[in-house]
Amino acid sequence: MTDSTSNSADDGILLELSNAILYMPETNSLQEEKALSVLTEEVEKRTALTLQRVQTWPNDTLVIMVGSIRRLKPDVEKFTEIQADVKTLQPEGYLIRNIRQDGQDILVILGADARGMLYGVGKFLRKAQLRDSSIKIDSALFIKSSPRSLVRGHQLGYRPKTNAYDAWIPAQFEQYIRELAIFGANSIELLPPRTDDDETGPHFKVPPLDMMIQLSEMIHSYGLDTWVWYPNLAADYRDPQTQSDELAERDEIFRRVPHIHALFMPGGDPGDLDADLLFEWAGQVAEVLHKYHPNAKIWLSPQVMRNDVIDDWLKTFFEKVNQEPAWLGGIVFGPWEKTPLPDLRSKINPKYPIRRYEDICHNFRCQYPIHDWDLAFALTYGRESINPRPVAFKHIHNLLTDYSIGTITYSEGIYDDVNKFVWSDQDWNPDTPVIETIRDYARFFIDCDLTEEIAQGMMSLERNWKGSLLLNEVVDVTLNQWRELEAAVQPHTLRNYRFQMGLLRAYYDAYQRRRLFYETELERAALDALQEASVIGSLASLTKMEAILNQSVLKPVARALRERCDELADELFVRIGAQTTVERHQAISWDRGAFVTTIDTPLNNAKFLYGRAASIRNIGSEQKRLTAISEVIHRTAPGPGGFYDNFGLPNSLERVDFEVKWEHDPGHLASPRLMYLDFLTRSDWESSTPHDGIPLSWIQSISAVYDVPLKILYCDLDPAGRYVIRVVYTGKRNAPYKVKMVANQRFVLHENVTVCNVTVVDSEIPAAALADGKLELTCFNQGGDRGREIAEILIRKL
Repeated sequence: MTDSTSNSADDGILLELSNAILYMPETNSLQEEKALSVLTEEVEKRTALTLQRVQTWPNDTLVIMVGSIRRLKPDVEKFTEIQADVKTLQPEGYLIRNIRQDGQDILVILGADARGMLYGVGKFLRKAQLRDSSIKIDSALFIKSSPRSLVRGHQLGYRPKTNAYDAWIPAQFEQYIRELAIFGANSIELLPPRTDDDETGPHFKVPPLDMMIQLSEMIHSYGLDTWVWYPNLAADYRDPQTQSDELAERDEIFRRVPHIHALFMPGGDPGDLDADLLFEWAGQVAEVLHKYHPNAKIWLSPQVMRNDVIDDWLKTFFEKVNQEPAWLGGIVFGPWEKTPLPDLRSKINPKYPIRRYEDICHNFRCQYPIHDWDLAFALTYGRESINPRPVAFKHIHNLLTDYSIGTITYSEGIYDDVNKFVWSDQDWNPDTPVIETIRDYARFFIDCDLTEEIAQGMMSLERNWKGSLLLNEVVDVTLNQWRELEAAVQPHTLRNYRFQMGLLRAYYDAYQRRRLFYETELERAALDALQEASVIGSLASLTKMEAILNQSVLKPVARALRERCDELADELFVRIGAQTTVERHQAISWDRGAFVTTIDTPLNNAKFLYGRAASIRNIGSEQKRLTAISEVIHRTAPGPGGFYDNFGLPNSLERVDFEVKWEHDPGHLASPRLMYLDFLTRSDWESSTPHDGIPLSWIQSISAVYDVPLKILYCDLDPAGRYVIRVVYTGKRNAPYKVKMVANQRFVLHENVTVCNVTVVDSEIPAAALADGKLELTCFNQGGDRGREIAEILIRKL
């Protein structure tokens, strides 16, 4: 239940609290004392004021009365104004209200329990204007609120794969845990020392198990729940020795980690156990877990990653769940699950709750890929970057909120910082406007004097990523807004890492737009040079083409923007260990958040054209060179009466049958999605064959997973004509799949084609398939990886 009424923090008459006395009885629990510490310490950081605390009621002075109902019951009973509201508070709820009685102002921060006290303190801090030697709050502020979701939290993984966490010391983690709690989190999920990651890394300050132990203590000190994500990584869990070794490892961790509320064991991603063995093994783990944490339950997710066995696996999984094992606490809905959440809820025994495990940190190849994203951003930002998506994640959260008891999100570091706080607010109350959360974020974390300006700047960053970058003038407006803020803020704000992340995004976005204009025009000029081959000669035209393309390196555009990105990246590394580059900041890989490493990735087809030029020069005949150059120029030309589609472009996507729109299926479990295979442009990708020199149109594709239909429709073909079709399939090198394409539901164009990286297939379209001039192409997966990806289709009339 959520019942919240609030005035804006900046409305009405402001009440100055700098001389207020803090009233709280001394007989408090450790968690209540912690909540009080959060209040006094966070106020002191921002104002240099120390709130005086007393245990007896102070008369004739302004009072901040803070505590739980249990502790403050005698005092609460004195105030008739809040009696009715107090009775309606649910567990973890709170009430904040200013009361004027007998000429005395009393600001009440009252929690339904110890957690509610903490969340009430958090809300006060979010709404207060905290400046040097000043604490101000709207005198008419009245908030009564109880959480909608039972579970509200985030995963904090101390491992090298993360983009910043691995560089943190315990004090940084505690501050972040505190801040998540201020926005309503009641759960933090930790990882064991051994995961699907390197065991150590260059940034570790504390051994992983020691950090896990300390974090569990910290979490408990705030009265929050400690969850543990524990994957199964051994090769054979039926082997007795493997079982013994794995159980011994868990025994030590469960014994030494002081507080574990629940353990989440994923069915896959990573892990590869058959469903029956997963339940058998979970039962054995539960016995060890309960030796030290008798009330902890094990939660499982059906994240099976094996497309060839998934249906049988899921059938067994659901059968095992409905046998009601005593150790099972509930089910987790996470990335890459085949069963949509509403269907999952209908299949699971109602006695078992469902917890969401949402990926809010990745841009693509993920649970909720960015909708309508420009290829230029995909190429440069990659899968993981600073990615505030407040509007999108509010929508995604609320679309499925009725099917679960809450969320512990998946995170790989600090880049999704805004998303965490938005998601927590939505878990607390789905009716919360996004802008309210972002204003609180700006006011409390960055600068209360620029709350509105910073909040609107954060919101603009999401709009930067909407649609065609060439057409999106918002990007330049956003940069100007952030530049004005950059010039106006105080030095301490300019050093604030959250401000710096927003600033870096604004500069980076604008830099890519400038580059895209420049490099797009260079490519057009380069192709014009190739058009001159028959006049100036093939070799001369190739040289001229290369000279034009080289301008992007010899005369780079917008260097000031580029340099500012480097400066901010370096500052973020110093402040929070953000690893935005491989070279300077020791990120483990370019595709693990090192988006400044890939900042200058070509945004045109220069690599492809360079590669073709090198091949053409090896041709001995001038005529054959001219023919090869013509093929380059007309690579995507279907000829008269033909069709060409690049499925990264809006016009081509209109041919795709999206049975369910993004607004109703943001996870694309019922509809196709855009896929970006950015690794195909990287020469350092692990492969026996290089991928430099492919067209950019092969990087972006239309994709469908599992049984999601992938249908593409062409109309108005010549019923009497003859056509051939070329399909360019793409896929991951380490996850090949087999594909079949059928025309009009009965004519097989090709089948059992293995797709690995890029596979080009030519077929003739049967005349009978063209009888009504319509061509519906349906692509099926015939084995291997769970997806199908089509980058290009070219239909030529013979």
